[in-house]
Amino acid sequence: MGNVLVVGEIKDGNLKKISKELASSGKRIAESISGQVEVLLIGDGAEKFSSELGAVGADKVITAKAGEFSAEGYANIVSSVVSERKPSVVLMPHTSYGKDYSPRVAIKTGSGIVADVVGLTVEGGKVIGKKPIYSGKAYANIKVNSEIQMFTVRPNSQEVVQKSGSGATEASNAGYGDVKVKNISSELSGGSKVQLAEASIVVSGGRGMKGPENFPMLQQLCDILGAALGASRAAVDAGWISHTHQVGQTGKTVSPNCYIACGISGSIQHMAGMGSSKYIVAINKDPDAPIFKVSTYGVVADLFDVVPALITEFKSALG
Repeated sequence: MGNVLVVGEIKDGNLKKISKELASSGKRIAESISGQVEVLLIGDGAEKFSSELGAVGADKVITAKAGEFSAEGYANIVSSVVSERKPSVVLMPHTSYGKDYSPRVAIKTGSGIVADVVGLTVEGGKVIGKKPIYSGKAYANIKVNSEIQMFTVRPNSQEVVQKSGSGATEASNAGYGDVKVKNISSELSGGSKVQLAEASIVVSGGRGMKGPENFPMLQQLCDILGAALGASRAAVDAGWISHTHQVGQTGKTVSPNCYIACGISGSIQHMAGMGSSKYIVAINKDPDAPIFKVSTYGVVADLFDVVPALITEFKSALG
C-alpha cells in the first residue's frame, strides 16, 4: 500500500537512539502494509550510520547535507523528500528538534499529524497512534485520515528489534532552501549530563530533598547509573535546581525504563511527565503519598538513608 518514511536524528555527530526506535517501529508497520521503511538522515556524515539502521530494519537510508539545525531548513528537506517519495506513513522524533520542524512539515505537505505518541498499531491499513491524555490518566487511539499519516513518537517508547534490512544509502539533493530565521548563538544552560528526555534511567528529587545542597547526592547516584537528573516543580520553584531538570506538565516529559522518585509526593502535574515510565521506584517517608499509587516498587523510608545505601550498593555491584 505504500512505504514508511522515518526521519532520524543526528546530534553532535552521534546517531540518536530514537532513530533506531523509529526504524524498528517503521519496519513493523511497513511489513503490515506490504511496504518498505526508508530512513532520512540530515547532517554531514550521515551515510556512516547506514549499517546501524540496516540492522534494525531500514531498507534504505536517504542522506541530506545540512549545516546547523534550522527548523525551517529541516522542514524544507523533509517535506521535499516526502513529496518525492510519497510515503503512506511518516514517523518523526518527538524531541526538541522534532517538535520544532514536524508541524511545519505537516502544513507544507497538507498532512494530518498526531504528536507525542507512545504506541503504534495498524488496523485496516491505517496506523493508529496511542497518545497520553488527561495528564497521563488515560490514552487516546487516534487515526489520521489524510493520504499521508504523520506521527511524532516519544523517545524510549518503542522497542528496538534487530531485523535485517539492506541499509542501502541514497543521497538526496534536498536542501535548506530560503531560511528566514537563522541561529546567532547557542549557550548551554547547565542541564543534566545525560539528556533528560531521552535517558533510560532518571533519578528525580522533590520537596523531600530539603535544599539545593542535597542534589549532588542524587547526581552521584546518576553518575553511577548513567542516569539523568530530574526534579519536581516544587524543587525547581524553591530555587534548588534549574528548570532544565523539571519533569512534569510544565517541564519535560520522560519515558525511561526506570524512574526513581526521591522525596516526590506525586502531584498530577508531575505524574503527567513521567507516568509512562516502564518501572517507577518511589522513595518517600509518607506511606500515603500519591506517587505510591503508580509506582512499581515503593520504599517507605527516609531518602537520606536509602539513597546513600543505593550509592554504596551500586558502586560495589557496578564497579
